[in-house]
Amino acid sequence: MNHFELRGGELACEDVPLARIAEAVGTPVYVYSSATLERHYTVLRDALMGAGLGEPLIAFAVKANSNVAVLKTLANLGAGADVVSQGEVRRALAAGVPPERIVFSGVGKTAGEIEFALRSGVAEINVESEPELKLVDQVAQALGVRAKIAIRVNPDVEAGGHAKIATGKADNKFGVSFSEAERLYVNASNAAGLSPVGVACHIGSQITDLAPMEAAFTKMRGLVERLRAQGLAVERLDLGGGLGVPYFNMPTPPSPADYAAMIGRVMKGLDIAFAFEPGRVIAANAGVLVARVQHVNTRPEGRRFLVLDAAMNDLLRPAMYEAYHDIRPVRPRDGEPVTYDVVGPVCETGDTFTRDRALPPIEGGDLLAFMTAGAYGAAMASEYNSRLLVPEVLVKGDQFAVVRPRETYEDMLARERPAPWL
Repeated sequence: MNHFELRGGELACEDVPLARIAEAVGTPVYVYSSATLERHYTVLRDALMGAGLGEPLIAFAVKANSNVAVLKTLANLGAGADVVSQGEVRRALAAGVPPERIVFSGVGKTAGEIEFALRSGVAEINVESEPELKLVDQVAQALGVRAKIAIRVNPDVEAGGHAKIATGKADNKFGVSFSEAERLYVNASNAAGLSPVGVACHIGSQITDLAPMEAAFTKMRGLVERLRAQGLAVERLDLGGGLGVPYFNMPTPPSPADYAAMIGRVMKGLDIAFAFEPGRVIAANAGVLVARVQHVNTRPEGRRFLVLDAAMNDLLRPAMYEAYHDIRPVRPRDGEPVTYDVVGPVCETGDTFTRDRALPPIEGGDLLAFMTAGAYGAAMASEYNSRLLVPEVLVKGDQFAVVRPRETYEDMLARERPAPWL
């Protein structure tokens, strides 16, 4: 469910017409619904708790949407943060996420990032290789602390909506194999700078079938039991994220209730604290990208191009993942559907959002909304072609606020300077 609906013949976010935001802020612009963020978080939290999983740590995946206002909206509900860089740690802290609810993941953490995380007091560092385990130990000893760590395991289970977002196969870069995990956990238990608290896994993103998750989670339970049989303490099991969302042309994903029930069944009787790292399932349907049609270019052979002021640098998913986003006119016109190619102004053929899409009749100047754009939209935006970063707006009820302003060209150029010999 989301809170983007037609009201009085035009698309609104909660009680604010999107056209009003476009007029005030300009286009392209991301618009987020507080009500949708809050609802998706609470539905997932209540489902997990209702399945007998205690009060799990739900660490929102900051990579999905790193806007501080979005993070603060979720932190106010009790959400933690799953982070993969020092920048994301800083964003989570700036949003008011308690450090003891921050999980630091990622395969290439630097010594400086590890030091910052330890000084900040994060809940755990998910270690993804033996060299990283040694590095965390060295940094922690230099600081005179014991780093709370979890070993991230690659369960060799294939899942995810696209090859580029599958993370759980043996040939993916993430995590350690089961054959390594037990040895590394023992090593960590004997290291002066480490305090192993659990194990973790994450097998992919946009997963619409519970079977691979169940297979991976069953393996993870077995690992916990083997470690405990050796007398090792395993306090936390981090099951990652990855539950898919409905992108309108994809299979309907399992509900949070079905997801939680499966986990409750697999983990029944296992006395352990659970952690989860959802991102897309909370944020995707909470945001849209609003763009304006610059003109309609009709070729003599009949192909029609809707040329927008938004481009692949504003919403990369279609170019990078062949992703589908529902496109809705903000003020739909009556008439039979017309087939369009929807493109942006960037000098790349890849700057194509969709081809042969049937839409209501569209004219130059019309506003369009790309639905399900709240995850991996603004977070992946760039200044390619020296285009200004897209602004972000947060709506709550009948109010809206610009939570990341559109920069000016002067701002963009001020970040650079000529070399002294030029």
